Amino acid sequence: MPRRSALSHDRIIEGAVQVADRGGLAQVSMRNVGKELGVEAMSLYHHLAGKDALLDALANWIFTGIALPEPRQPWRPAMADRAASARATLSRHPWALGLIESRRAPGPAQLRHHDAVLGCLRGNGFSVALAAHAFSAIDAYVHGFVLTELNLPFDAGAGAGEFVGELQGQLPPDAYPHLAELVTEHVVRRGYSYADEFDYGLGLILDSLESRLADR
Repeated sequence: MPRRSALSHDRIIEGAVQVADRGGLAQVSMRNVGKELGVEAMSLYHHLAGKDALLDALANWIFTGIALPEPRQPWRPAMADRAASARATLSRHPWALGLIESRRAPGPAQLRHHDAVLGCLRGNGFSVALAAHAFSAIDAYVHGFVLTELNLPFDAGAGAGEFVGELQGQLPPDAYPHLAELVTEHVVRRGYSYADEFDYGLGLILDSLESRLADR
């Protein structure tokens, strides 16, 4: 067990991440994090004001794992890389998505992240308004995709064969012709993996932004 002298703000956040990864956000408390670190909960108050401060710091920590674009990096690969990095980070920590959407006090890593994204877009000719629209649309897509991936009744990256096999009996072609066609032609025949939809859907958004940028 770590000694009390080893306790620090960063170590407390690491402990909170471990608690959340193992039991979900509902398990994150000063008491449980202290137990994770082998110290009394009161020791944590020397570094954090309380649970709200702990959750704010935990939300900020999430953004330290997301790749930041460079100001002069071409915007399209920069946004694609950042979206992929955000998806990977949020998927590794299923509790994170709800947390970052609910906190009212953004931390320095979150502010740096947002400023870097906007800076890259602005540096590539986006107006303030178009940069805001782009940021919103991309994040809405990433967050929605992660939420769907985490809640699918099958492994998003390993194919949907077994699930589709169970579903096919409920899709008589005469009653649901288009769903039956989708399952037969696209899912079963092509070895469908929902995870592969991410790049295609993101490309549609980036194509639209590229067109809007050209129109300016």
